[in-house]
Amino acid sequence: MIFSLLAASTLAAAPVPARPDPSILTDAARAIDAGRLEEARQLITRAVSTGASGVQLDRIMARLAFASHKYTEALAGYQRLAASPQKQPSDCENGAIAALELGKAADAKPLVDCAIAPANASWRAWNARGVLADFNQDWKAADEAYSRAHQLAPAEAKIINNEGWSMLLRGDWAGAIPFFEQAVSIGGTSERLANNLELAKAALAADLPKRQPGETDHDWATRLNDAGVAASLLGEKQRAVAAFTQALDADPTWYVRASNNLKSMSPN
Repeated sequence: MIFSLLAASTLAAAPVPARPDPSILTDAARAIDAGRLEEARQLITRAVSTGASGVQLDRIMARLAFASHKYTEALAGYQRLAASPQKQPSDCENGAIAALELGKAADAKPLVDCAIAPANASWRAWNARGVLADFNQDWKAADEAYSRAHQLAPAEAKIINNEGWSMLLRGDWAGAIPFFEQAVSIGGTSERLANNLELAKAALAADLPKRQPGETDHDWATRLNDAGVAASLLGEKQRAVAAFTQALDADPTWYVRASNNLKSMSPN
């Protein structure tokens, strides 16, 4: 009889397994949308501790990795989601963008194809299609993709900026400038857009880009290196060497890329 009472007491004291609370992942998704990424991480950890699992958790974790610019992790997550029966257009879209950010055109292709398949594919999907076409130097497909993206988001600076880069990749530096100028006029104070415009102008100007007030050594070296690449593509070896050398002077301890580019300009 005493044994039975002890057994009953032990059973009563056993912890009750936590039940998954789907609202926690919903809150995590809202936090990601609002840019509160640390809060989202904490909510995901809490959700896992209550037993959360499955596609919803996988999607939230991939979204967090994507928002955190952890593109390798995001790509792996979205590839799994895109292969599942519960895939959503956003899985393919974000996965494609992650792959392109990593420069993995082969991984991007099936995700891009999946992203643009729906009749209501977003401008981001078509923009990604344009970037992929640029990777493959398929200029006709790039123009068509950016045109579709424009129809969906006529005033989106990212699309216009990518069209400018498409012109650069084709060697049409003068043709790139109007796109970058328009992107800057729409994008306002975006430093990236302004730098792209200066890069295109530097490729056509006689001098190298000037250092901006308050610009760090790292950023200055980066822009000089980009100007050197531009000059090299135009066959202006002397100007390219000058740009790469200035980049080394600006940040000699870190900027290995400029050193490698400078070596590539030297006679064999």
